[in-house]
Amino acid sequence: MLRFAVCGAGRIGRIHATNIALHPQAELVWVVDAQQSFAQAVAQPRGANYGSDLAMALGDVDVVLIASPTPTHVEIIHQALDAKKAILCEKPVDLEVEKARAVVDAVRQANEPFMVGFNRRFDPDFSELRTSLKRGDIGDLEMVVITSRDPSPPPPSYIHSSGGLFRDMMIHDFDMARWLIGENPVEVFAAASNLVDPAIGEQGDVDTAMVTLKSASGVLVHISNSRRATYGYDQRLEVFGSKGMLRVENRLKSGLTRYGAEGVVSATPESFFLERYQEAYRRELHAFINEVHNPSHRVCPDAEDGYQALVLAEAALQSLWNRCPVRLP
Repeated sequence: MLRFAVCGAGRIGRIHATNIALHPQAELVWVVDAQQSFAQAVAQPRGANYGSDLAMALGDVDVVLIASPTPTHVEIIHQALDAKKAILCEKPVDLEVEKARAVVDAVRQANEPFMVGFNRRFDPDFSELRTSLKRGDIGDLEMVVITSRDPSPPPPSYIHSSGGLFRDMMIHDFDMARWLIGENPVEVFAAASNLVDPAIGEQGDVDTAMVTLKSASGVLVHISNSRRATYGYDQRLEVFGSKGMLRVENRLKSGLTRYGAEGVVSATPESFFLERYQEAYRRELHAFINEVHNPSHRVCPDAEDGYQALVLAEAALQSLWNRCPVRLP
């Protein structure tokens, strides 16, 4: 049994706490949150301890799962590494590239298991697509199209602490791009607008964006993000190669389709990420536990993956500000 402390009792922390409590090889021992009442609300129904200081929990646990606000991640990471704990950290590792790079170095020096919560790698459909791609089913990869659109925008107060659309939302897609093409992009071009909520623009962020990536081998990736999709949580993936194409469509609330004289009607996509990626979160936890038990197996996505995704997010911001492509080494 791996004993877990969950840092952060918000919606992501609750997902992880529930999955840990249900896993046969895991035990939820502590829930920690700056607001102790939040920690209590998550911990008590699951029989765990709770508090506002991680130091209280470190002597009782094997793993620290970080689901707190992004600006707190680095401090918690170093505290956990100093205590020789394995870490599963929600994305992004930090909002600053330099701090994320320092985390990579610290994780290597500590030599403790460290996973970044890019949960979409563990989605069954996306995972099957990548397996098919790597098997060569569509020949040589040429293009990737990633669509990721939220059903509604977050409150403007969330924008500053989250790091904005590129660092917080599209960072999942940057990781997916690297995971699929198997190499780091060398060119980034971004275009973006404020078309959804003027208050987001007032916070200095955008709510509608398209980014094109190009790899050294010439593979192109197109990423489309929006903070508003009136029909639900829009999550689609397409890869195109020399021998064909692979595609994952939206997961719908119901598999029923009704045909009639007035047309064909089916259900809308899942409401949000909590529903759409429910299984991905469970598989992510299971993969992490397996890899902690097998130290010779590289934990992936790791700190380097978290850093590289943030590098792409920063390059996209530079491209947007300067209105030109950004070259990467």
